[in-house]
Amino acid sequence: MRDFIFKRIAAIIVPFICIYGFYVILHGGSFPGGIILGLAFIVFSTIYGVGKGKKKIPEKVLVWVESYGTLWYGLIGLIGIIKGAPFLSNKLTGISLGSPGSLASGGLISLLGLGVGIRVASTIITLFFTMKGEES
Repeated sequence: MRDFIFKRIAAIIVPFICIYGFYVILHGGSFPGGIILGLAFIVFSTIYGVGKGKKKIPEKVLVWVESYGTLWYGLIGLIGIIKGAPFLSNKLTGISLGSPGSLASGGLISLLGLGVGIRVASTIITLFFTMKGEES
């Protein structure tokens, strides 16, 4: 009975935790948002089992996301160099910063945050799977 209750609660709460993680990432908190996303998946894997968690996100996908999250960060940073400004430049590249207070008011920062948040989430999940693999 206890497993049934945990599974039902997780089925309701985990999607909201993921939405909140993306909200935090898109509003400037890439690292904490990534941790929130990673922890949401850890909750899922803890309640439903690591085997089911590994079926949802296989190791190949995690390696791909970790690698390309870092590549995404580098490519966004290179936009400044391509435009003749320093690495990770924002305003100097001529990119519109939008109006203050809006989501797009940071120029490239939201794109950088998305890459970092996804990278952090995949790293947290990989660490969890590694530690759970060492237990068994």
